[in-house]
This record gives sequence, C-alpha cells and structure tokens, in this order.
Amino acid sequence: MGRKWKNLIFGEEHPLQERLFVLIILISALCLVVSLVADIFLGTTLRDLLVMLVLMFILGAIAAFSVRRKRTHTGAVVISALVIFVLIPFSFFVGGGLFGGPPIWFVFAGMFVSLILSGKTKYFFLAADLAVAGICYVVAYSGPAFLRENTVRVAYIDSYAALVFISLAVSEMMSFAIRLFQKESRRAEEQRKEIQALNDAQNRFFSSMSHEIRTPINTIIGLNEMILREDVSEEVAEDAANIRAASNMLLHLINDILDMSKLESGNMQLAPVDYRTADLLSELATMFSARAREKGLEFRMDVAPEVPAELIGDDVRIKQILINVLNNAVKYTREGSVTFSVQCGKREGNSVTLIYSVEDTGIGIRKDSIPFLFNAFKRVDEDRNRLIEGTGLGLSIVKQLVDLMGGAITVNSVYTQGSTFLIELPQQTVGEETVDLSAIGVRRSGRSTAYRARFEAPEARVLMVDDNASNLLVAGKLLRGTRVQVETASSGEEALRLTQEKVFHVIFMDHMMPEMDGGECHRRILAQTGGRCREAKVVALTANADAESRALYEREGFDGFLTKPIDGDALEKELQSQLPAELVRSYAPKDEDLLEESMAWIQTPRRKRLVAVTTESTADLPRELLERYGIEEIPHLVVTEHGLFRDVEDVETRGLLAYMEDPAHSVRTLAPDAEAHESFFAGQLSQANSIVHVALAPGVGNSGYPAAREAAAAFDNVTVLDSGHLSSGQGLQVLEACRLAEAGKSPAEIAARLEKTRDLVHTSFIVDNLDYLARAGQVRSGLARITRALTMRPVLAVRGGGLHLEKLCFGSRRRAWRKYIRSALGVLSEVDTAELFITYTGIAARDLRWIREQAEAHIRFDRVYFQKASPTVSVNCGPGTFGLAFRKRE
Repeated sequence: MGRKWKNLIFGEEHPLQERLFVLIILISALCLVVSLVADIFLGTTLRDLLVMLVLMFILGAIAAFSVRRKRTHTGAVVISALVIFVLIPFSFFVGGGLFGGPPIWFVFAGMFVSLILSGKTKYFFLAADLAVAGICYVVAYSGPAFLRENTVRVAYIDSYAALVFISLAVSEMMSFAIRLFQKESRRAEEQRKEIQALNDAQNRFFSSMSHEIRTPINTIIGLNEMILREDVSEEVAEDAANIRAASNMLLHLINDILDMSKLESGNMQLAPVDYRTADLLSELATMFSARAREKGLEFRMDVAPEVPAELIGDDVRIKQILINVLNNAVKYTREGSVTFSVQCGKREGNSVTLIYSVEDTGIGIRKDSIPFLFNAFKRVDEDRNRLIEGTGLGLSIVKQLVDLMGGAITVNSVYTQGSTFLIELPQQTVGEETVDLSAIGVRRSGRSTAYRARFEAPEARVLMVDDNASNLLVAGKLLRGTRVQVETASSGEEALRLTQEKVFHVIFMDHMMPEMDGGECHRRILAQTGGRCREAKVVALTANADAESRALYEREGFDGFLTKPIDGDALEKELQSQLPAELVRSYAPKDEDLLEESMAWIQTPRRKRLVAVTTESTADLPRELLERYGIEEIPHLVVTEHGLFRDVEDVETRGLLAYMEDPAHSVRTLAPDAEAHESFFAGQLSQANSIVHVALAPGVGNSGYPAAREAAAAFDNVTVLDSGHLSSGQGLQVLEACRLAEAGKSPAEIAARLEKTRDLVHTSFIVDNLDYLARAGQVRSGLARITRALTMRPVLAVRGGGLHLEKLCFGSRRRAWRKYIRSALGVLSEVDTAELFITYTGIAARDLRWIREQAEAHIRFDRVYFQKASPTVSVNCGPGTFGLAFRKRE
C-alpha cells in the first residue's frame, strides 16, 4: 500500500494536480493524527475523540475513492467543504476557541484550499473559510457557554503544538509543491527542445525532399518543353500539354508543403525586390484567362490607372498569394465569371497599399464555414467539394503570407451566389510613374506558337555545373536554340579543372552538390591562380527561392540565380542578361509574343469604391445628398390590408397619411430582416471593397440594427454602426461617415469617429399629438389621450438610443413651434452652424417658410435642408410633425 501511495506522489505518469492532491491529503492526515494524539494527552473526552475519528475516516475514504476513480477535483471540493464547514468549527468549539490551537487551523484550511483547488472554486472556499472563522468568533464571543474551556497550561500547549505541526506541514507542502513544479518545468523545457529538434529535422527533411523531388520534375518539365518546341502531331502536343499541367500541379503541392513547414516554424522570410506591375499582372492574366476559358467562364481584369508602374515587394510571394486565391475562384465557379481587380489604397510618401480583389459567381461559402476558411488542412463544405482537388493548405498559406507582409485578407460570401476575397498589401513605390494599362494582357502560349529563341550567341561559351546528369541534359537542350556553346561538369572538381583550361562567359552552378557545394566552387573559381574564368558571371541553380537563400547567394557573390525546375524562357532571359552585349544577337519580339487579346477592358476599368456608406430608408436624406455621396438605402416595409410595400419606392407620404385618416385602416411598419440585409450587402459589395452601414438607433421601434448585425456576420467587410438616432439625426451620421470615407479613412476609423461624435448630434421633433405614435406602439394610448385633451404638443428627442418625451408645449401650433425651435437651438456657441436639417410630415409650404425664418432668426446656418419624412417615419409621427437636426460644436 505504501509503495502505491508513493507511486501516486512521485510517479510521473500521473498528472501534476493529482500528485499534489495525494501529497496534501497525506500531510493533512498526518497533522490530524498528531493533533488527535496530542488531544488524548491533553484530556479530550472520548466522545469528541470518536467524532474526530469518524470525520477523519470519512475524509480518508473520500480521498481514496477520488484517487481511485481519477476524480481528484470532485474529491478536493467535498473534502474542502467537510474541513471548512464541519471539522474545523467542531475543533474550534471543543478545543477552547481562541484559547488553544483551533484558530491556527483556519490558516491551515486556507493553505489547503489554495493548493488543491483553482479558479472560482478556490476563491469560494477561501471566502467560506474566512466567513466560518468569523461566525465561530462571533458565536464564541456572544455565547461563551458553547466553548469547552481549557486550562491556561493546556491552551498554551495546544496552541504551540498546533503552530509547530501546521508550520511543518505547510513548509513541507510548499517545498514539495515547488519541487514538483520545478520538475514539471524542466520536463516542459526538455519537451520544448525535443519539439524544436523535431521541427528542425522536419524542416531539413522538407528542404531535402524539395530538392530531391524537384530534380526529376526538372527533367520531366524540361524534356516535355522540348517536345512542345518540336513539330509533333496534335495528339503528342496535347499529351505534352497535359504532362506540363500535371507537373506544375505537383510542383505547386510541393511548394505548399514546404512553405507551410517554413511558416509554422517561423523560418519564412520575405525578399523584397523591384518589379514591374504590368509584368506581374500580365502573367496572372495569361494563366487564368486560359483556365477560365477551359471551364467556359468569363475572366475580367480591372486595373485602376493610378496603380504605380513599379513597386518594391516580394513579387514571388505576392504572385503566390494571388495565384492561390484566383485558382480557388476558378476551381469553385461552375458558370459565370471571375473578376480580378487592382486598386490603390492609402498612400503615405513612398508607401502605398495595393488592394487586390478576386470576385467570383461560384458556389460561395457557408456562413458557419467562414471562421475555418484559413485553417490548414481544413476544407470547408467537404461533402459538396469532395470531387474538387486540393489539400486545404492554399488559403492557410495565403493568410500567413499576408500577415507576414503586414497586410490583411477578408472574405465576403453569400452561399450559392459567389465570394469576394479582398487582399490589402503594403508596398513601396519606385518613382511617380503609373502603370501602362496597354502593357497588361494575355500572352500567347502552348502548341499553337512555333518556338523561336529570344537571341542567338554562337560565340558565347557557357558552363553548366550539376551533379545530376538529367539536369545537365535538360539545360543543354533548352539552350540549343540560342546556339551558345555549352559544356557540362558533374562536380565542383571537374568545374575547377575546366575553368582552369577554358574561358566561359557564364557559369550556371548547382548550389547543392556533394563533396564541394556551389558556393565553395564559386569562391575557388574566383580565387583560382591562373584561372581563365575569374571574370565570368556565375548564376546559382537552386531548389530554394526563399529570402534566406537569396540573401545567401548575394553574400556569396553570385551574379544571379534560377529556381528549379528551370523554365526555358527564364533560362534564356537570365543568360541574355549575363552575356556581354557584343556576343548577343537579339531578335525583335514576334507578333505571336505580343498581346493575344485586346485589353480595352483593362483601360476602362469598373472602378470599385474603397469604402461605401449605406443606411436605411429612415435616414431622410435629400436626394441631392444621396446622389452626391452615392449613398444606397435599404427600404423599410409598410404593411397594410392591401399588401406589403417598400418605403419610398412603392408608397409616398401624402397618400399614406390620407389612407390613415380612416381609423379602420391598419398600417404598420417593418424593418428589413437579416436575409434582406444580406442580399443588400452582397449587392453593394459588388461596387465597393468595404461597407459602412449606419443603422437606426436599436432602442427605437423597428430598427434594422439587429438584423443588419446578424447579416454582417456573413461578410468580413461590412461594418454596422448604431447611429444612436433616428430620421435626420441618423442622416447626419451617414453624411459624417461619407465625408470620412472620401478623406480615405478606413471603416475602423469611421466607426471610432462616429462613436465619438454620436452625442454631438441633436435630434428632436414636435408632434401635434401622440395618436400616431400610440397606434405604432411607441407610446401608451392613455398618454396620447391626455396630451390631446389638454392640447399639449409633445416634443420628443432621442437620448441613449431611445425615444424620450423631452417637454410639452402648450398653445396654438405656431406658438408651440416657436417655443420648440428656441429650446432646440439653445445657445449659439454650442451649435455647429454648417447645416440644419428640417424634416417634416404634412406641413404646408408657407408653414415651412415660417419655420425656416424662426430658425434663422435665432441662428444663421450655412445650409438648410428641407426633407419630407419617409412614409415609415410619417406613419409613426402623423401630419403636423417636424424636427430639427444639427451638430453641436466639439
């Protein structure tokens, strides 16, 4: 039995919390036994000893049961309850109260609870320990008869014994707990080192695997390219094209696995270089216009004319990001189109944020799948997409690369209707030149175009160094059309011998070779005594194109590098750039190499706004402002016995008020539901990258705010804001959002600004009576009857997002209106005089002129807008209503 308990404490196969529980229970039991023995010598009654023995037996049984059933937490809770609520109070009263050892046991109970419990449970029992101690003290003070008195000698002995035993117990518990935690900490550190070693081994394996697999792929792709260059039958050419596609897919998968490994281990580094935007976009257009055509899809490219012509960034990784997203768009779209857009975002000095948008009409993404979209090895909607190839790594790599670049990626999708991915990447500009849209286009490729070398250089001498014979064969064949003189070396030693004997203008050097790698061979060629190639250009051939490798090649003095598998056109370009100009006879571009298609659709791009502001039809904004800022409104609904009508679009205010004059006619209004908002947002996102939607205050009846928030969950680029107001106050918030968007502010910045200025907007209105508001359920009908009977004209205002009765005006209409205008405009120094909105319902033109005169007699505004309230607002307020909305000064 002793060995078993010892194993429970020291055996590393048991959880730390369980081992600590066993230790503390054993030490506590030992303390209780010693205390019990001491009580026997101090004269404790037999009855009290029996009670203590029974309690100790119960505690021991609970502890043993908890350990055996692996329920130590439950056991700890039960034991803590028994100790605090039963054992220690009993010991307090039979042990003499303050005149003995019991008070020290309360301290022990606190230590016991702190070590074996955690979280809220621990704090509950600590509070219970203090509460029980307080109750015991109060009872002992109020009723001394409850205490069993000790002699002074017994009290001192008992108190000192308790102090000694508990001090030793607490010391041992803390020491052992510290030792356990230290041991666990060492184990965790050792595990961390083991994991790091495994990660390093995995990275080495993936790097080696990448190199080894790329070698045969290089042979397959290179020799297949030679087949495509020959005059072969259509069937052979088609087979070769399929081999090329399959090889590229295999290469893509290898790159994904290698990149995922680097990203997870934190070894991925960026390699910013100068690159031309038109070249990158043309390559993408060439690649995906062909893929889209194969599926019967339309591929569109929209490029904003202000996009810089030249940028500094990691073009390889940027291309990888865009290829992954575009590939998914084509892959998951069965019919319709894929649109690729490029825009300029925020510019600060030489820094610019490029915004890439990929929009498709594909199957879309379920709302509940969007949070998992960027998880590695996770394919959303697996049942529906089971026949579509893919590993689930692509978007995870995209997300991590975007984060590494300090950018952002968001997705908006409506299931079955399509998706839009928005990628924002900060980059540096080179010069002030903007992109030449006519230089962006689709290049010809494939069997239909006869191969012709980019140049000829029959007098140029090139040395290819690689330990793999297949790689040497491929490289030699790919350069055959340039007529350069190619020699090969299968090792560093052979390369040194050849460079000692012959002159080579360019040397292509494999970086990873046995015995002597490419870096060492390069250094020895440059330092070779009597060598004939000390001035030669040396280009590294590598399977690694990451930033670390690029930096290594630069440090080692290589003049360039090419990534395996070697592309024939890239090989020719690199060789042409490295050869002395006098040896090269270049050819003018062939007609087939020019743009295959007319790029007129790029020169007249469909411009998407960076941020669009939308709202509900209740905003009551004049048409001129809606058109000026491009504000779209989602209509509320008016429900009558004759059907359902859209606010503003299907009904107008005057006719609806006339209809409501008959009390028998029932009219109510409804805010658009989540489904209507989702459709509305999806439509607006085809015209803008992001949406800021300003909603009616949620505290007001029929606010669309809750439904808008629910719908926005399906989109990453929809921000729903609580205006805190209704009607024209909501409109003022919308206008502020529009001005901020025009100034280039982001949705987050707009939201922060509107939150800050919400209380600076004043909105209120005066009604003839409360009948219409009572019919709409906004106020009680009894209050409406009282105000009408006393000819009160209520003034209502929005405060804290809700509608409140601000004051009551008595007298004739104009007298009440004059009082309202004077109180609303308040002190001149507090009012921003830029603009005043007067929203009205059922008021004649002459009365409107009078209202304006009264307002301007008090404060002169720069602009005054009159706006007839929308039907849904009018239904609630009734005729004879108008309101003032303006901003207060900050």
